Amino acid sequence: MTEALKLALADRDRFYGDPNFVKIPTQELLSKNYAAMRRSLIDEKRASLDQRPGDPTNMKPLLASATTISYNAVPIPEIEKANDTTCVNVIDKEGNMFSATPSGAWLPAVVAGDTGVLMGQRLQSALTDPNSPNVVAPGKRPRITLTPTLVLKDGQPFMILSTPGGDNQDQALLQVLLNIIEFGMNPQEAVEAPRFDTQHYVSSFDNHEFLAGVLNVESRISADIIQKLGGRGHKIKIQSAWGTGSSPTVILYDGKSGVISGGADPRRGRYAVAW
Repeated sequence: MTEALKLALADRDRFYGDPNFVKIPTQELLSKNYAAMRRSLIDEKRASLDQRPGDPTNMKPLLASATTISYNAVPIPEIEKANDTTCVNVIDKEGNMFSATPSGAWLPAVVAGDTGVLMGQRLQSALTDPNSPNVVAPGKRPRITLTPTLVLKDGQPFMILSTPGGDNQDQALLQVLLNIIEFGMNPQEAVEAPRFDTQHYVSSFDNHEFLAGVLNVESRISADIIQKLGGRGHKIKIQSAWGTGSSPTVILYDGKSGVISGGADPRRGRYAVAW
């Protein structure tokens, strides 16, 4: 899964920006044929340390003239990295779903005088590299990481999930989704299970650093598995037992019985409430 995430994030960094300024090959990126070609690049026995965007327009697994996105690794004080994102997931008895991931980024956001208007920090997600589709420009929106998610099953409401966590959001939600769909966990089990996240991407924040091959794993993952991952070339960083930066909430809806079940991640102050 980590190697698949690396390929997906490489395509994100290469192609995704404000669609009013950038032509994004959305249909090609989402096609099953392109996914199959990209999957062929994965070596199950060796971790990739390269940034490998594909060529969805010409349906080729690798972009022939890929240019590495540059960044300036300027140190950022820890006090300026304070968490500032939350998430809200709601469903009613009819199955109407709502998901949001409110975020002002951090530093933190400043209120403009007595207006009540927050001067958010999302513009930090734009880059200054002209090779990036996310390069800063007048009137251009920066690419963001917020991923509130609605899941349908056979066209009907099935699940809602979202999380804070910056570039870890999609990675965490994918693991929670698979925990429920593939491994049969209930919502609370799914959010409490140990998680991992790769940092093999151009960061959306701070100094936009690219940490090739770095894989964060919570210490609850078995030592044997962690050792094997390191042996395959992953640059392992062991976090505390509940140390990953994401913290999802999830709601599961059974349209036939009307039963609604939820899960709230204990990694941060998350709650599940019913009334």
